[in-house]
Amino acid sequence: MKRPIKKRSATLGKAERELIAAAVAAIKSRYRDDWQEVGAALRTRSGKIFTGVNLDAYLGRMAVCAEAVALGRAVVDLGDSGIDLIVAVRHPPPDEKDQAIAVVSPCGACRELIFDYDRNARVIVPNGKAPAVVPIADLLPNKYTRGPER
Repeated sequence: MKRPIKKRSATLGKAERELIAAAVAAIKSRYRDDWQEVGAALRTRSGKIFTGVNLDAYLGRMAVCAEAVALGRAVVDLGDSGIDLIVAVRHPPPDEKDQAIAVVSPCGACRELIFDYDRNARVIVPNGKAPAVVPIADLLPNKYTRGPER
């Protein structure tokens, strides 16, 4: 049985565009080809914005995603105050000069992490010509839990 496709709103408000701009600014200021290529911005439920960039490593499994860095900064500064909205953007490599910095979907590990810290978080994802906002739960069907569903 196929899951119904949920309609995604392609109209972003000022707050969503500002969050994307914060992620773009983070990666523009720290971009290093093959090292820092993804930037993220997270807005907590209290309205504070935290940014991060991915931390690449020669051992791939040692790498840390930009979303996790932004979340870590938020947890250090505020504690677990909840994730209202999060976005990640990818800076194109130098040989893709015709490409712009673009919104990317969180990887599977980041989807799990975001859900673990706030099951009501929203995520900005690619959606054709314009990004859209979706609940994190939409990106994690049949989410694994360690105990009974809450």
